[in-house]
Amino acid sequence: MFIDEKQLRVRSGKGGDGITSWRREKREPRGGPAGGDGGRGGSVILLADVQLTTFGDMESIFVVRAKDGERGGPNKRHGAAGPDRILRVPVGTTVYESESGERLADLAADGDRWIAAKGGKGGLGNARFATATDQAPLKSTPGKPGEERLVRVQLRLLADVGLIGLPNAGKSTLLSRLSAATPKIADYPFTTLAPHLGIVDLPDYSRFVLADLPGLIEGASEGHGLGDRFLRHVERTRVLLHLVDPMPSDGSDPVENYVKIRAELAAYGRGLADRPEVVAATKADVWPPEGPPADVLSRLAEAADRGLHPVSAVTGQGLRALLRAVVETLAEAPPAPEVPDGIATTDEGGDPEGS
Repeated sequence: MFIDEKQLRVRSGKGGDGITSWRREKREPRGGPAGGDGGRGGSVILLADVQLTTFGDMESIFVVRAKDGERGGPNKRHGAAGPDRILRVPVGTTVYESESGERLADLAADGDRWIAAKGGKGGLGNARFATATDQAPLKSTPGKPGEERLVRVQLRLLADVGLIGLPNAGKSTLLSRLSAATPKIADYPFTTLAPHLGIVDLPDYSRFVLADLPGLIEGASEGHGLGDRFLRHVERTRVLLHLVDPMPSDGSDPVENYVKIRAELAAYGRGLADRPEVVAATKADVWPPEGPPADVLSRLAEAADRGLHPVSAVTGQGLRALLRAVVETLAEAPPAPEVPDGIATTDEGGDPEGS
């Protein structure tokens, strides 16, 4: 199951209490203060792990707790610290404060760590309070409470190039042709219900990551269809590869279809409409000998205003030129933008514990 958003309540451990105790040893019936300090409470830590691709392993997790520290012991023994609770999340996870939408952390590289809730400090035993004027202090302090907060984690796929277009535009077929990825492919819309990643290896031994995103439809930015949920996965991509079927089976105008997708990118915001784009006219293997209807390709090229690449993922026609254009665009594209504040979508709400 592709789960790319999750709400969690995180609770760190309370620090252990310090104690009041006295040293009792032979020949020292009036031994001095010997109460030990309490141990630190465990922290809740999110750790980015490149082996994970979704929050699927966290489907049944709603509350993440770390253990308390242990109380201090006699003879100045320190209590044991509570073990940290480490929760592994996919690379590309962004953490938000649930209510305000404030961005708290962006775990964009393997091994990135963020302390979601810091463990409470341990209390002090009475041995800490001994002074020259007070050699028998009765004072000790309790451990500090841990932290608790409600956070929302969202996944944004880390890909260099994002495949976009209407349903059934040929995105999954192209991904399977250019990489070793095996997305579901069928001759009907919405066969892609979750994003897929593939690595495209090039002849010069370089490579880039290509993401196949579920097909967009008009109104996707307002919650229509499947694409609205996955638009945020385009946010980290540096280049968009926009596929257009110049002879759609529903008889629609391919130029209007292209303009609709561009409008959805602009409506979603966050700079998606300004991302560098390469446009391809797909399914050239099923075009009639004379090609698509008159002026369709020229109108598409004019609408795209950045060239048009006729391709067939089935026969391989035009793929070399398409890859060259993508690589050249990547070379000039700026780095992936920083994830902004504000939760992109809210599919799941409320307190995980219902309180």
